[in-house]
This record gives sequence, structure tokens and C-alpha cells, in this order.
Amino acid sequence: MYVARCALHHRSAQVMAQSSAASQTQSAAGRAVFRVPPHAYFLVSAVFHYLGPAFAVLLFARVEVLGVAWLRIASAAVLFAAWRRPWRLFSSVGWGDRWSILALGVVLGVMNGCFYLAIARLPLATVGAIEFLGPIALALWGTRTRRNAVAVALVVGGVYFLTSLRFSAEPLGFALAFANCGLFVLYVLLAHRIAQFGGTAGIDGLGASMLIALLVVMPVGLAGALPAFKSPLLLGAGVAVGICSSVIPYVTDQLAMARLSRATYALLLSLLPAAATAIGLAVLHQIPGAGDIAGIALVVAGIAVHKES
Repeated sequence: MYVARCALHHRSAQVMAQSSAASQTQSAAGRAVFRVPPHAYFLVSAVFHYLGPAFAVLLFARVEVLGVAWLRIASAAVLFAAWRRPWRLFSSVGWGDRWSILALGVVLGVMNGCFYLAIARLPLATVGAIEFLGPIALALWGTRTRRNAVAVALVVGGVYFLTSLRFSAEPLGFALAFANCGLFVLYVLLAHRIAQFGGTAGIDGLGASMLIALLVVMPVGLAGALPAFKSPLLLGAGVAVGICSSVIPYVTDQLAMARLSRATYALLLSLLPAAATAIGLAVLHQIPGAGDIAGIALVVAGIAVHKES
């Protein structure tokens, strides 16, 4: 009996030591993540937010638009499921947080569909500029100083220059772009709420939402994605689009949102039209005009003037 008690005590000590070591490792990883400035995470998000869709545009010639959207969401959902096991978080939080996760999933599914249908009809920079009109309203809502009001005015002027010369394009493309704009506002609000779960829980919440998004887009996107399964190259390209579009930017979004106020994050989103213009030029050879350049300059000026209140 004494030997058994000693063995049990030894085993308990081992378990406690392993648990302590794991906790210390996770804590160290968390400290390393938060040593990186939140603005750096945002810049990564800004680049990949449009780099993935630019590659997706190249896929439209071989795979239907909504099929590419399905591949994007499906590959991200599978990766999050394997990496984070997000259902564990979903089952452990209250119903208020569960509804936030479910709502974000629905928004992600519909938003990605509208966005891809829009960029199939309009230049990437135009859709990116329209996408920003909603978040600038969030920045204006959160403004508390005259300096920030000037910053918002500069950014609004920049977005005007980026969009005013192209409203003669097809109406359906603009309708989809503005629908995407409204959904993007909901994404910012819901994703910011989930980021407040803290630590890696925000990423887990995002992963659970991505699984919901896959269910939302399944009825309209799966059939269009089937041709990609006949070609390893197309399938690999679809998976790469998913990683570039829905994993890297959304994860870095969570890491940035956890440490930035909603108003500051919303104003930083004004970099997105500039990023869309630059990536549209580099990847899709969509050359910006004088109005685009003026708009980008005003957007950058707004970012420089803005100060977190």
C-alpha cells in the first residue's frame, strides 16, 4: 500500500510538472505574440486581404466565381479545424458568445460570396474602396477629437477620388460591392467582439465561425468548385487562395483587434484601398489613374493625422 501511494504521488507530481511546463510554454508563446506591435499585424492583414483575392481572380477563368469562394472558405475551415479544434471553445462559452460566433460565420459566408462576385465585374481597387466606406463610418462614430475628425475627412476624400470615376460601370457589380461593404462593417463589429475573448480564444472563435461560413456557402458554391477536384494544380491554387485570404489576414486581424480600439482599427482599414490598388497593379496589371493616386495620397494623409483617442 505504501508503495502504491508513493507511485501515485510520483505520478501526480509528474502530471503537475507537465501541466506547469505546458502553461509556461503557452504563456511564453503568448508573450512573444504580443511583443509584436498590433499595427504590424494589421499591415500583414492589409496585404493578404487583397493578395488572396487577386490570385482568385486569376482562377475565375477555370473555376466558377462562387466555386472559388467555396474553395477559399473550405480550405480555411479545414485548416482551422485541424489547427485549433474550435468546437471546444464553442461548447465552453455562453449562448451570448455562441450567437456572436454564429453571426460572424453567416457574415463571412455571405460577404465572401458578394466580394468575389463583385471583383469578377469591377477592378479590385474599386471594390476595395467601396468596402471601406462602411468602416470609415465606424471611425467617425468613434471620433472624439478635432484632429481625428480631420483625419476622417481626409480619408473620405481619398475614397471619393478612388470611386468617383468608375460609377458608370455595370450596376450589378456596384450593388454587390456595396452589399459587401455593409457586411464588412458587420465583420469588423463581430470580429472585434470575438477578439475580446482574449489570447488565442479569439482565433478559436474565428475558426468556429469559419466552419459555420462553410455551411452557409455550401449550397451555392460546392457545385462550382467541383472542376478543381479534377486538377491537383487548380485544387492547390484554391487552397492557397484560402490560406492567403481567410487564414493569414483573419488571424492577424484578431491579433490586431485584441490590442487596438475599434475606432483606431476602423480608421486603419483606410489602408485597404491603397493595398487593393497596389496589388491590383502588381498581380492583375490594373493600372491606377490620376484619381486613384490622389485618393491613395489622401488616405495615407488621414492615417498620418489620426491619433487614437
